[in-house]
Amino acid sequence: MQKPSSRLALVAAGVTVVLWASAFVSIRSAGAAYSPGALALGRLLSGVLVLGAVLLVRREGLPPRAAWPGIAVSGLLWFGVYMVVLNWGEQEVDAGTAAMVVNVGPILIALLGARFLGESLPPRLLAGMAVSFAGAVTVGLSMSRDSSGGHASVLGVALCLLAAVAYAGGVVAQKPALAHGSALQVTTFGCLAGAVACLPFAGQLAGEVGRAPLSATLNMVYLGVFPTALAFTTWAYALARTTAGRMGATTYAAPALVVLLAWAFLGELPGPLTLAGGALCLAGVAVSRSRPRGSGATGTAEST
Repeated sequence: MQKPSSRLALVAAGVTVVLWASAFVSIRSAGAAYSPGALALGRLLSGVLVLGAVLLVRREGLPPRAAWPGIAVSGLLWFGVYMVVLNWGEQEVDAGTAAMVVNVGPILIALLGARFLGESLPPRLLAGMAVSFAGAVTVGLSMSRDSSGGHASVLGVALCLLAAVAYAGGVVAQKPALAHGSALQVTTFGCLAGAVACLPFAGQLAGEVGRAPLSATLNMVYLGVFPTALAFTTWAYALARTTAGRMGATTYAAPALVVLLAWAFLGELPGPLTLAGGALCLAGVAVSRSRPRGSGATGTAEST
């Protein structure tokens, strides 16, 4: 039986995945009016304002000194590099190709977690990730095939691969920081570090805000408040209570949710192949988070 804290961490992980999936719809709108760097900076500034306000209300203050190396590295890689290069990459390749390449990230997280954090690689985790990755590839292929304007360039694939590496490196760097600082502290100052790294795009952002339609700007703010401020905090809360590899595998539920959200909000009717890929993604997540029969609760790291 799961402990209450384990169940809460599982709910937090679910909130993260749903909000990150919803970002797909908002990026599609905001990305048409904002350049990659400007969109990343605007998103991060919105997130910093919300997170900073919550931090002040809760009076949590600065994180301990031991948390800063992980915060700085994860902020630069995940909040900074990842967001910029992913926005750029999705302008060079179709959504299906981007989804396939970026979904290398959870595999890299598991491998880096084993190498640098001493995490184990249980057979069920590896099997679940293999099933989910197959589902992500299926979804990606179906989206590429169905997209009338689908295209892929070497630059775009390279950028999406760089985004996956930055994502994985950021997660592995963030994990040790959570042993010293709270989820809110680590997320707030990681977001701030990413915003500082993106300040060279401030001129682009200032110029594009005046030309962009209100809907695009609202979507950029939404990205900062919910998929960034809220979702990265719930992610950090859950990551502090489980392994990096298991959390990475959980994000494989996102492609299935993206398919449903695109259907609901963009009118993009998924085909049988897309639906099958989404089902594989969810099945893989279920396998990766399951435990052998007869194993008792071994703590939040194994039950989350």
